[in-house]
Amino acid sequence: MASSSRGAMFPRDGEPSLGDRLFDLMKDPFSAEVASGSIIAAIATSLSITTAIFLAFCILRPWNEVVYAPRLRHADEKHKPPPMDKSLFAWVRPVFKTNEHEYMHMIGMDATIFLRIARMCRNMFVCLAIVGCGIILPVNIMKAADVGDNNKGISNIVFLMTPMYLFGQPFWAFVVCAYAFDIIVCGFLWWTYRAIHQLRRKFMESADYQNSLHSRTLMITDVARNLRSDQGIVEITDSIRATPDIPRASVGRNVKDIPELIEDHEQTVIELEQVLAKYLKNPSSLPATRPLCKPSKKDPEFGGRQEKVDAIDYLTARILRLEAEIKNARETVDKRDAMPYGFASYETIESAHTVAYAARSKKPKGAIVQLAPRPKDIIWKNLSLDSKTRRWRKFVNGLWITLLTVLYFIPNALIAVFLAQLGNIASFWPQFAEEMARNPKSWSIVQGIAAPALTSLIYYFLPIIFRRLSIKAGDLSKTSRERHVISKLYSFFVFNNLIIFSLFGAVFSMIATTVDLAKTNHLQWYDIIREVHPLANTMIALCKISPFWVTWLVQRNLGAAIDLSQAVNLGWGSFSRKFLNPTPRELIQRTAPPPFDYSGYYNYFLFYSTVALCFGSLQPITLVVTAFYFAVDSSMKKYLLLYVFATKNESGGLYWRTVFNRLLAGTFLSNCIIALMVAARGYDSTNMMLGAMAPIPFLLLGFKFYCKSSFDSAIKYYTKGETPKGVEALPPIDKESRRRDRVAVRFGHPALYQKLTVPMVHEKSKHLLAEVYRGRLDGDLGATAGYSDVYSMKRMSKENPGKAAAGTGPFEFVSESNMDFENFKNRPEFADEAGGDSGSIYGPSTISRPGTPSSVMGGSERGRSASRGSDRDEPGVTYPTGYHSTPSNLREYSPSPDNREFGRTVSNTSHSRDDAMLLSGAQPMGGHTPLSSAYTPYSPDQTGHGRTDYFGGR
Repeated sequence: MASSSRGAMFPRDGEPSLGDRLFDLMKDPFSAEVASGSIIAAIATSLSITTAIFLAFCILRPWNEVVYAPRLRHADEKHKPPPMDKSLFAWVRPVFKTNEHEYMHMIGMDATIFLRIARMCRNMFVCLAIVGCGIILPVNIMKAADVGDNNKGISNIVFLMTPMYLFGQPFWAFVVCAYAFDIIVCGFLWWTYRAIHQLRRKFMESADYQNSLHSRTLMITDVARNLRSDQGIVEITDSIRATPDIPRASVGRNVKDIPELIEDHEQTVIELEQVLAKYLKNPSSLPATRPLCKPSKKDPEFGGRQEKVDAIDYLTARILRLEAEIKNARETVDKRDAMPYGFASYETIESAHTVAYAARSKKPKGAIVQLAPRPKDIIWKNLSLDSKTRRWRKFVNGLWITLLTVLYFIPNALIAVFLAQLGNIASFWPQFAEEMARNPKSWSIVQGIAAPALTSLIYYFLPIIFRRLSIKAGDLSKTSRERHVISKLYSFFVFNNLIIFSLFGAVFSMIATTVDLAKTNHLQWYDIIREVHPLANTMIALCKISPFWVTWLVQRNLGAAIDLSQAVNLGWGSFSRKFLNPTPRELIQRTAPPPFDYSGYYNYFLFYSTVALCFGSLQPITLVVTAFYFAVDSSMKKYLLLYVFATKNESGGLYWRTVFNRLLAGTFLSNCIIALMVAARGYDSTNMMLGAMAPIPFLLLGFKFYCKSSFDSAIKYYTKGETPKGVEALPPIDKESRRRDRVAVRFGHPALYQKLTVPMVHEKSKHLLAEVYRGRLDGDLGATAGYSDVYSMKRMSKENPGKAAAGTGPFEFVSESNMDFENFKNRPEFADEAGGDSGSIYGPSTISRPGTPSSVMGGSERGRSASRGSDRDEPGVTYPTGYHSTPSNLREYSPSPDNREFGRTVSNTSHSRDDAMLLSGAQPMGGHTPLSSAYTPYSPDQTGHGRTDYFGGR
């Protein structure tokens, strides 16, 4: 053993040393991956597996509607996709016959624009493939044949397609291609920009947008301390002097630790559900010992001790304690300071957008005024950050991302050198070489799985890391966070997976040669550069690596087919049901439409496009493969967005600018590749060729600013102060519901009214609770516990009407037949994750938020437009005591268009009549019995009367 180890470190005479072998591997780490026969093998493998997956999808789809058509099961009539029968190819007609104007209202603007971009990429790369193959391939092949003796050793046609053997004048063809490629790309980008502008105008003229609250609301941040009141918000908007209309305003409240308490509460509920699901898996035979867990370090009563306690008793007690803390914190929220942000809602969209446009490049009274995103889209904890803090956080965030992007090349190279080629490890480790020789098939399987698995794991966590960094940097909305994630992922992929991967071997080899020349010949640096030929070596390295990118792009079709098959969801659902212990909540969530990962898919689209553009001049086959990929994937993604996925946070199609800018960046990189080839081997005509290409960057920059000035304002703002042209008849505005809007309620911090989650338990375990749960089971937890009104009052028995049901403790039981998203799609805790946004794509919510105008007036949706979608009030929630009152240190009179007088009693007759109508029969918040659901804190009266159950019955 000692001798073998010594031999590995100290080689015998004539053998290369450890450093020399490592050096040789680093010079050409990817040679095994670009073998000449890899393209044919990749095409055959990818097409055969893709065809098999496609046929499996056609067979399984009719009998697995939960996985392959959840939107068809759950969406309301307005958002339901075209119906399909049970035949194998019934999905083909809806996918290819449903046009953009039909599905725009079914799937939303974000999904519509995503499909528009996918079709743009398909058509664009078809044109690029025709031009590239028509110009570059004949030049490369014909001129390479003229090389003569240098061509005799070439046995692979793949490299004949590259400019590896070109010199001098033939590179004029590449200069022409550079202009042709740029014209094609810019032409398609302009056409799509114009189409998206038209789609946005139709979207903003739709009934949903016209009657939504967020569309006519402004978000004001960086509010000075002396303006942190409702009146101060109005003073800021008035100072812009863009409209005579006066908004209803609401300044933000400091909720301090309530969001953290709610998060702890929800996590504890989920832990309790998991414990109960495992413990009660077989109700007829419970485990001999009760489950144990370690107490949270946040619980002061345990004093930091980590001994295990009874999990069910501890988690239940912690849930009740957290709710009591949340309730007490909510009741005191009005006694805290106002925050440096607020919202101002106008009567009309024109007024709001006119003010936002006028303030776009100003800071009236030091504040930032912009259009408000949807309430569900806001990252509330970042609204209180000032500009200085946000700038510093963005700077630090940029440093971290740059460091991560730059340093990732180290594990990337090690994975490629050693993990993807285990034989390289064997050359350094004799014992491992002996093990590989004994079990070659086993280790070949490990080699095929290890590197892709580790790489996929890194890429799985990468978007999560970037999302957290973007939130830390101060992003104000989830959609802006996703746009930043797209840009960061794109930079990471292009730098590490394209530039570093493609040039690593060449750069390392040039560095090694430079070091050798400096040591042996003692040359000057300019003589060394002349000997190394960096430009020529870089070009040759790119040509050699081009077959790899062809095979890699071919295999992307396999990824598109796997997406269509939903293999992960289908397999994981079956596996977890059979071998794991899923909770009722998890089973319900699995039947809901999964959210679509726009940042991930856009990044892949952009990265594939950039690879194809950069290598299209080096290996035109990449353009053909990419065109085929987008042709397949655009159809597959259309089916998935129509029938499977939902948009979790709708931005209204605002991802386009991020995609546009990065496609231009990819086009510029492709021009740099052509300039590199010209500089390396243009010879006598190099300067003329480079001079001919010099205007290209300026033309691309000019095109960008032209599109920005022509379209961006009209895409973002409904109006800039003038009446929109071409608008003849808009949907009628529900002015009665607008007049009753409460900005403080609808744009209040969700921590003030968010419903607290109740643990869900399978109904088959209901009879065991008397043994399992050691708390109170009489169904009356009292006002002190206040856990949930469903269990704080005597529930009525379904079997014996008029009689109280047996006590069950603070749990919600779900039968096996009801564990379907269809039965819970109107509850925000489930609908929000599935793109429901308060039930907009699944139909109107069945319960109105207590204390809002609709519930006070006595009707569930009286006077409110049914099309208000995502801005509807959430069901079954209550507000803290005094939340709508006027605390002396925070709120002054909330202005309305009816009155400009602040800070005193208003005697306007119409306004008084409006107030009386809004608040008829209402007591101050916290002093009356709220309408509630299973998720609302509730303190019963002494008689137990007056309770409203979950479905609104009394």
